[in-house]
Parts: sequence; structure tokens; C-alpha cells
Amino acid sequence: MDSEKIQVYIISQQSLFRQGIQHSLSNMPDIIVSGTVDISDSVLNVVDNLPPDVVLLDIDGSAEAGLTLAKKIKQHAPSVAIVVLASNPNDEQLFEVLKGQAASYLSKESTADQLLDTIRRVAHGEHPINESLTTRPKLAEQVLLQFQELSRRSVAEAVISPLTPREMEILKYIGMGYLNKQIAAELSISEQTIKNHVTSILRKLNANARTEAVVLAIKQGLITIN
Repeated sequence: MDSEKIQVYIISQQSLFRQGIQHSLSNMPDIIVSGTVDISDSVLNVVDNLPPDVVLLDIDGSAEAGLTLAKKIKQHAPSVAIVVLASNPNDEQLFEVLKGQAASYLSKESTADQLLDTIRRVAHGEHPINESLTTRPKLAEQVLLQFQELSRRSVAEAVISPLTPREMEILKYIGMGYLNKQIAAELSISEQTIKNHVTSILRKLNANARTEAVVLAIKQGLITIN
């Protein structure tokens, strides 16, 4: 069944590249390409409604736009694993890719087998990108310093990762006592997508349960319950 296959979404400014990757993956029994598109916010509608397991994101057309899109995808659907592809990978770009929470950063010179292996690994929750830090001590130090800076920021910034508008909307429904199934019906999106958003909300608010998330959100003035 298709639901058991790894759902892959391909994003690139180059239509020939999209077609080439799609062709390479088409014969894989455990992978299905659920869509291809150029770099634009239109992909956010896809991850909101039918989030793929893996997004292949080619940032050659515009690295800045690509990396911004990667961050937005993770905000909308934290469970999606992003594999960033670039012709000339470098440490500066890798640092930005790490900040965007991508699972992997690959050269477009990689072989088809390397790409397949990466897709399967990230689909099962691995983050091959972290392995690059062991071979780049300067980059590892840079990442460490940034996380230390984040931890030093004022405690008043209770939500380090701001909630997206969709997450705020879902949090309000949770505050009114709605179950995931009821929220899904209200917003006309899948129950699995609601679950993904709830997971993201709990993580961002550092809460262990829905009730705790609501209490924290009320205290921080994020939502009001009438």
C-alpha cells in the first residue's frame, strides 16, 4: 500500500532536476514521490494537509529562499524530514541548514545510492547532518556558541520558537476542550496533521501535556479562554 511507502516531496527551481530525481525514485518499491514543485510558499499548503515523510529541497536556485522555506516547513510540520541539496556545499551554508533543523545536507554530486540511503535514514528519524559536526570542529564550536547564546536570553522569552498562526489556532481549540478529531473537522485538515501540530506546540512551549500547554499559553498571554 502507498501509505506504507516513504512519501517524498521534491522542491527545486529546476524542472529537469525535479524530473530526474522523480525518475530515479520511481522504481524504488519503498518510496513514492507525492509531488514536485518549485521553491514557493505554496508547498506549505501541502505540508499542512498531507505532510510527506521526506522533503528533498534543492537550494541552488536561491539559497536564501530555500533555507527560509526549510524553516517554514519545519514550523508547519515538525515531523517532516528535510534533505537539503546543493551543488557546492560549504560550512557557512551548512551552519544555516543546521539552524533550519534539516535532517541532512547533501551534495548534488552524490550518487543515487547515497540519496536513497539518506532518504531511508531520515524517514526513520535519523539526522545524518549531525555526523558532519564530528569532522568539522570549528563548525561544531560555532553551533555550540549559538545554542549557549539562546540559553542565556531572558527567561521572559518563554517561547523561544514562536508558534505559527495555525498552531495558535489549534491551541485555542485545545483550550476550548476540543479533541484532535474535532479540531481536524473544524479546520478541514487531517487528524494526523493536527497531531503533528500538537507535538510541535508541546515542544515549543516545553509542555508535557495539552492541559499544561494551555495553562502556559494563558500565563504568557498567547491565548485567552472566554
